[in-house]
Amino acid sequence: MGILEKISEIEKEISRTQKNKATEYHLGLLKAKLAKYRAQLLEPTKSAGSKGEGFDVMKSGDARVALIGFPSVGKSTFLSLMTSTASEAASYEFTTLTCIPGVIEHKGANIQLLDLPGIIEGAAQGKGRGRQVIAVARTADVVIMMLDATKGDVQRNLLEKELESVGIRLNKPKPNIYFKPKKGGGISFNSTVTLTQCSEKLVQLILHEYKIFNAEVLFREDASPDQFIDVVVGNRVHMPCLYVYNKIDQISLEEVDRLARQLHSVVISCEMKLNLDYLLDKLWDYLALICIYTKKRGERPDFSGAIIMRRSASVEHVIPVMTVPVRQ
Repeated sequence: MGILEKISEIEKEISRTQKNKATEYHLGLLKAKLAKYRAQLLEPTKSAGSKGEGFDVMKSGDARVALIGFPSVGKSTFLSLMTSTASEAASYEFTTLTCIPGVIEHKGANIQLLDLPGIIEGAAQGKGRGRQVIAVARTADVVIMMLDATKGDVQRNLLEKELESVGIRLNKPKPNIYFKPKKGGGISFNSTVTLTQCSEKLVQLILHEYKIFNAEVLFREDASPDQFIDVVVGNRVHMPCLYVYNKIDQISLEEVDRLARQLHSVVISCEMKLNLDYLLDKLWDYLALICIYTKKRGERPDFSGAIIMRRSASVEHVIPVMTVPVRQ
């Protein structure tokens, strides 16, 4: 039985197993096995190393944004509008076949925008160019999920499922769990809060599935078994995501209002160039960028050029940047 078949069997068993106190250990083991098989599925095979063409692009600018979505939702049109890069757009699907980079200039910052080929359902299992698209998306600071507003939430739910299955956690904080493998001493388990979803026995079963028999585990929040598995696997990517609904000029005002009120969502129309300025300001906030202006003692601040840094930056991060010429 291949990996895809094993994944399918486990997913079916999880779906038909009732969630209660008696089955929590069984479900925890199934989820651990599922995470293992999905990780194996994403590993490049030796035979496929020389075939195909990757399309990773060298990271440049102050931040990187990945533009993902299903075919023909307006990604290429959006790239052409927001940057000086021309990306081919047409009425048929799969117009973009490789990664096309562009640069958004906003508030003095250069934001690299990557127009990735449209992904299809099953991309996480390697359908289409899904693996390459997802691999590039993992290197981004923010994901813009371009969606067709005329199709409601269908595309959003499918894409979230695809990205979730390959370890990309959208708009979710990292689990507050301390985990450290040891050479001996068995499994040391502690928690600073009351746990309602995980128990010491379930934690041990999950660790044993990963052949880990000596470790220190400390729960600082009431985390789920899925969150603990994420910590054990260690390769999960937590990143902010903006859900951008395009083609709002083709739906009713009531539907526009409903979509706009959803969390992390922005509604736009590339065709009519609606709400693009608001999207840029929202993107700036999600990237957590700030402009730093220098000032000499006794003189007025110099607003001719800005140093672009992350909101979490300290003086130690700013000083090395000040030794190079400031962008004008």
